[in-house]
Amino acid sequence: MKQTTKNVGKFVAVALLSAAVAGTTSYLLRPEEKEMTSFVQHFPQQTQMVTPALFGGSGAGAMDLTKAAEASVNAVVHIKSTQLGKVQTVQQPMDFFDFFFGNPHGGRQRQVQTQPRVGFGSGVIISTDGYIVTNNHVIEGADEISVKLNDSREFVGRIIGTDPNTDLALVKIEAEEDLPTIPIGDSDALKIGEWVLAVGNPFNLNSTVTAGIVSAKARSLGVYNNGIESFIQTDAAINQGNSGGALVNANGELVGINSVLSSPTGSYAGYGFAIPTSIMTKVVTDLKEYGTVQRALLGISGKTLSLHFDDEMKKKAEELGVIDGVWVGEVMEGGSAAAADIQVDDVIVGIDNKTIKTMAELQEELAKHRPGDKVKVKLIRDKKEKSVDVELKNAQGNTKVVKNVDMDILGAAFKELPDELKRQLNLGYGLQVTGVTDGKMKDAGIRKGVILLKANNQPLRKVTDLEDVLKSASQSPEQVLFITGIMPSGKRVNFAVDLSQEE
Repeated sequence: MKQTTKNVGKFVAVALLSAAVAGTTSYLLRPEEKEMTSFVQHFPQQTQMVTPALFGGSGAGAMDLTKAAEASVNAVVHIKSTQLGKVQTVQQPMDFFDFFFGNPHGGRQRQVQTQPRVGFGSGVIISTDGYIVTNNHVIEGADEISVKLNDSREFVGRIIGTDPNTDLALVKIEAEEDLPTIPIGDSDALKIGEWVLAVGNPFNLNSTVTAGIVSAKARSLGVYNNGIESFIQTDAAINQGNSGGALVNANGELVGINSVLSSPTGSYAGYGFAIPTSIMTKVVTDLKEYGTVQRALLGISGKTLSLHFDDEMKKKAEELGVIDGVWVGEVMEGGSAAAADIQVDDVIVGIDNKTIKTMAELQEELAKHRPGDKVKVKLIRDKKEKSVDVELKNAQGNTKVVKNVDMDILGAAFKELPDELKRQLNLGYGLQVTGVTDGKMKDAGIRKGVILLKANNQPLRKVTDLEDVLKSASQSPEQVLFITGIMPSGKRVNFAVDLSQEE
């Protein structure tokens, strides 16, 4: 579990976000020819209870946002996430006696009890049966989640799925009656200068509403490593605790999930940033249906092409005869772009009917799709406009559904290597296999008693280390765990665990 804000620039107090791009644009995939309707159909629609905010009677009065605030405040919840204290093994620094007489792998080890960690944030109820969207960093690592409604009722939250790449998470609570919701609006329809409300729980203050305007769209900040960044920028005040809360338009519709604030102090200083619903809708639909996001890759790396980007891009723009767009610097072998004959030095200027000027806009537009979807990419090549049809693929280079992979797929149980066995085998770390049933490890020839030292070249000190490597490997093109281990006899062994799953 992480704190509910971070810092951008000097500090970007963040309510984190990421997705799978940076240089390589990432997009999303489809399950066999299935329409993306399962969850979207259950999003609440506009009702007569939600009426547009109006100017004064003369048409020149102040904007009235009271209806929008009233319609949204009851659907924004307070989230408390708790990471319980744990016993951890700490390696002490090597001292003089260790060096000459003792442990060649380092100092002595000791057990320490960590203190519980508590974080606070916000969430938005998006369906009457209790599905709540929030930021991943609000609930990341949480052992317990408590959800408090605006009417002070409290519920236990259950994680349905998380997506660190977009910093979104889906949580479920169980209530006996229908819960209040916010209708899902169209973030693409937002205009610069349009009034919006930020609704959340800053500094643990429940049901706080602030107002501002949309300052910019498709804003990229560089705060999420290899992530999709296409923020809605607003001057509505966003502070710590607003993470996961609602950005609402004047009609009372949800248009974004508040996530980041830009500040030199860690508190609000002028600008906040929200994940648009154009990205959120696709992510939470996948999390509900599959437990993991179906993300595809266009299969390029490149940069935003602009005369004001930098000297390198200014020169490149002059050579290509294009001012705005995404310059293709590399085309990945076996990817969607390569199959569609997109080439290095092409400049992408459109996707379907959407004009593309920046990498953020490209990411946001393609984040609405799943692998198997076909899109029309408009590009400039040799100073001439060209359109190509592209079938989007996933990270494995195909259009299959990516399933949520957990430790159960391995069919094995593990424990951290006991200190006595470490001493006997002269090891500093490792996981011992304590049992094997039918599963991927049995198929790879791994049996009870084997000590796992590394997986995909990552040291395995704790079971969570293996969980992290497994998750990463399951999303990779290879879908393989290469394991280095040792038998209790001291014999070194290697295994290749195939993680691919049959349809």
